[in-house]
Amino acid sequence: MSFKYKAHLWDDKKEVMSKYQELLKNPFYMHGKTVPKESAREVIFYVVSCMCDNKYTLRFRKNGDGDFKMSGMGFSLSNFQFKHKPFEIEWEADGGDWIGVKNMINSGTVKVEKVISR
Repeated sequence: MSFKYKAHLWDDKKEVMSKYQELLKNPFYMHGKTVPKESAREVIFYVVSCMCDNKYTLRFRKNGDGDFKMSGMGFSLSNFQFKHKPFEIEWEADGGDWIGVKNMINSGTVKVEKVISR
């Protein structure tokens, strides 16, 4: 959406919502194909930040012991201000409770937009 188009909407007093606000009102719903498989080796969460709708990816990858390790893909996990420690989120992923993982991620300053796995 171009700035000119947004300015026109503001003149008409229409509300332009950010992607983060949309996800607050209508959160991502995990069902069917969007829930990672039990045999998944890697799960990637695409998230949107409350600050300027910045987009990040959070990667869960199985290590040699078969446990999931969480990565902020170059960003510190503390930046996302989860209400849970990263190891608690990893343990939830090890248990296969991906909906719980999504809820733990959503407790911070980001909201889940999409999930993919392989």
